[in-house]
Amino acid sequence: MTTVPPLKILMAAGEVSGDMYGGALIRALRAQFPGRELEIRGLGGNAMRAEGAQLLYHTDELGAMGIFEVLSKLRFFRKVLREMTALAAAWRPDVLITLDYYSFNIALAERVRALGVRTVHYISPKVWVWRRGRIKRMAHAFDLLLCIFPFEPALYAGSGLKAVYVGHPLVEQAAQTRAEQPPELPWHGRFRVALLPGSRAGEIRSILPTFLRAARRVEAIKHGNCAFIIPTPTPKMRALVERICARVEGPRHLSVVEGQARHVLAQADAALIASGTATLEACLMNCPALLAYRVSLPTECVARVVTAHAMLRFAGLVNIIAGRLVMPELLQRDFSIYESAVGLLTFLRDTPERRALLSAYAQVRDRLGTPGATARAAQAIAELLASAPSGEK
Repeated sequence: MTTVPPLKILMAAGEVSGDMYGGALIRALRAQFPGRELEIRGLGGNAMRAEGAQLLYHTDELGAMGIFEVLSKLRFFRKVLREMTALAAAWRPDVLITLDYYSFNIALAERVRALGVRTVHYISPKVWVWRRGRIKRMAHAFDLLLCIFPFEPALYAGSGLKAVYVGHPLVEQAAQTRAEQPPELPWHGRFRVALLPGSRAGEIRSILPTFLRAARRVEAIKHGNCAFIIPTPTPKMRALVERICARVEGPRHLSVVEGQARHVLAQADAALIASGTATLEACLMNCPALLAYRVSLPTECVARVVTAHAMLRFAGLVNIIAGRLVMPELLQRDFSIYESAVGLLTFLRDTPERRALLSAYAQVRDRLGTPGATARAAQAIAELLASAPSGEK
C-alpha cells in the first residue's frame, strides 16, 4: 500500500485578520484533502496555531503601524524574509499561501516562486484604489490570486495571473457568530459600547487613551448608565490594553475580554473602532460604529504624498465598499475626545444618523456576497495543486 505524503503548506499571515482567515482556510483545506495529513509552517497567530501550524513568528511580533514605524523594523522584516525563504528552500513545500499583508508577502512570494514552489495570495490588494502598476509584479509573484470582490478578477485580465472570485471570508464568519449561542458578556448598564482600538501594539498605544477618555465623557453624560467592553485579539494585546487602562482614567464600567469581538459588536448599541477589518465586522454584526485612527505626523505627511494620485477617498472598508461616506471617520486631528464622544452619543439614540448608517450597512452586506468564501478558496487551491505546473503545460 502506497503511503500518501503529507501536503506541505508554507503560510504567511502578518496580522490578526490574516491569521483568522488562515485558520479557517486550514480547516477548509483539510476537507479538500480528506485522509491526507497537512503540515503547515510559517507566520501567523493563535487561529493558525490552533489548527496545528508551526509558527516561526507570531502576528504580535509582525504588526507595525505607519510608514516610519515599518521602516524602524526594516532589519527585523528582512530577517523574517530571509528565514522564510530559507525554510522554503530546505523544506520544499507544495505551496506557499500568503494572506493579505501585501508588501511583505509579495517579496516573499517572489523569492519562493523562484525556487519552483507554487504561490497563492488570498485577499487581493486594492489595485482599484491604489496603483494598477502592481498587477505586473503580482503576475510574476503569484500563480493564483483569490479575490474577495466580484469585480476584481477583471482587473487582472491579460496579465497572465489567474484571479478567482471567492467572496469575503468575513461573511461566513459573521454568519457563524450569529448562529452561535450568545455568550454572557460583562455588560453593566443600559447603553452598551464596544471599544476596538486595533490589533497592533503601536496603534493600541496611540489610540486607546483617547478611546478611554471619550468613553468616560459618554458615561458622565449618560449618568453612569453605560457599559464598555474592549475585546482583544491575543493574550499579549490584552495585557497591553490592561496596562494602559490602569494608567489612563477611563469609564467606571469597563471590561476587557479576550477574543469574542464579533459577539461584543453584535450585543453593543454602538462602537468606537480603529480603522481596519473590525469596521467591516461592525457592519456585518449591524453595530453602528465610528471609525477613528491616528498615525505619527511623519507617517501622515508621507502618506499624503503616496496617496495623492490614488482613487482613495475613505479610510474605512465599509465606506470604500459603499463608495461613499456612510461610517463617520475621525482621522488625525479630527480624532479627539470630544468628537469621539459626540459620535458615540449620536449612535446611542434613535437618530437619523443611526438609521441612515444601518440602512447603508444592508447595502454593503449585499455587495459582500454569500457565505462559503473559505471553502471556495480551498477548492481553488486544490485545483491549482492538481493541475500541471505552468512549465509543464
